[in-house]
Amino acid sequence: MLLSYCLLALPPNLRLAVPELIGVTAVIASLLTLVLFFGERRCISWSPTLILTIAAAARLLFLFRAPELSDDIYRYLWDGLTLLSGKNPYAAAPALLQPAGENLSGLQQLVNHAELVTIYPPAAQLVFAAGALCGGSIVGLKLLLILLDLASCLLIMRLLAAFRQPVWLAVLYAWQPVAVLEVGASGHIDSAGIFFFLASLSLMIGRTSPATQNTLVSAGDQPVARRKDYPRLILAGGAFSCAVLVKLLPLIFLPGILLVLRRRSLSFLLGAFFAGIALLLPFLPDLTNALGTLQTYALHWEFAGFTFRTLRQASGSGESARVILAALFLVAAGCRYTLLAVQQQRLSLRENYTALRAALQACSEVTFCFLLLTPTLHPWYALYLAAFLPFAAGAARLVLCWSVFLGYQVLLPYTILGQWQEDDLTAALVSLAPITAFLAVTLLRRRERRPE
Repeated sequence: MLLSYCLLALPPNLRLAVPELIGVTAVIASLLTLVLFFGERRCISWSPTLILTIAAAARLLFLFRAPELSDDIYRYLWDGLTLLSGKNPYAAAPALLQPAGENLSGLQQLVNHAELVTIYPPAAQLVFAAGALCGGSIVGLKLLLILLDLASCLLIMRLLAAFRQPVWLAVLYAWQPVAVLEVGASGHIDSAGIFFFLASLSLMIGRTSPATQNTLVSAGDQPVARRKDYPRLILAGGAFSCAVLVKLLPLIFLPGILLVLRRRSLSFLLGAFFAGIALLLPFLPDLTNALGTLQTYALHWEFAGFTFRTLRQASGSGESARVILAALFLVAAGCRYTLLAVQQQRLSLRENYTALRAALQACSEVTFCFLLLTPTLHPWYALYLAAFLPFAAGAARLVLCWSVFLGYQVLLPYTILGQWQEDDLTAALVSLAPITAFLAVTLLRRRERRPE
């Protein structure tokens, strides 16, 4: 697997090596499937040190490369340097500013959609500023995001230990191609959002052993937390608020978390509220300018969204297609969380780890549904799905974490001819590959259950 990543690091420009990228990542995804197959048969027992060493080596292979697959990191660095200079990054679009120096002038030319105010929330801005402090370069910012991603791998291992699951399951994220390439090569801020979300989960389970942690007592058949849990849950809520204010996507996980916490939700929500206020206030009133960019994204952006493209062609209206997809997602997420609520009612009050694992399974399925229904499916969006794989692995989810790379085919004609050419076939393959995997596994399982 590490050799495969070395092969990916050899081409001078990944934009011109998209076929090789798709092929090599397919090999790595297949190897991860074999890991899952043999691991479930107890043929694998890797140490956390080995897992982290290979994860770090794979990411560091791409540290000094220019961001070829995505140029979002230039916007990150611009926002971070703007904040460090004492200016509000939400005050004006980069194109409207006069850079002070040749370095900033060159960076301004690399920022995509420079005519728009930044869309990234306040917690992301703080991460950008921290990365800009590391030498004011792309490498420093990427290094910070890689370190946060490796910290996420540690948190995954801690959660697995709490769930009494084998540590080797962490490789489903730690060695995942979408994590290595989108963080190590492109330096996407999603790694920070995943870190804060996993930190929130880790705070929820506390520090004691699984046998004694979060033991609840019943009073009138209602779960009541011990008082010492409240500060920790407030911190968990603050970490969750940071995750949401890095990227808004973790908001769709909130119902699952609240269903696990039940009566303890108030402490969590208070922590989330006050952390959110603390992060938002320093950027007001200019922060409201980001809403215009968010509206532009919601109404006009699209990429590799097969369901959206199909509905738009059928209805003749992109706006109608977006409304239908939003409604479908809300219904699907509502149904899944309702099912989770029913499952939670059946659990004993002392089965908190079982409840949390069930919630992570539900969040994973909701994320999978979101990725299939979103009009804009950039490959790095699958990072959130990959983070759930150690707790809720499935054939369809494993395949989708790879098939998103098919969308990069647009980079070849764009790099050579300067033409951004999307097509229906590629969008169809991205979505139909995991659906086909799901149907195939379902049929095989039914066949195995039949008597001879």
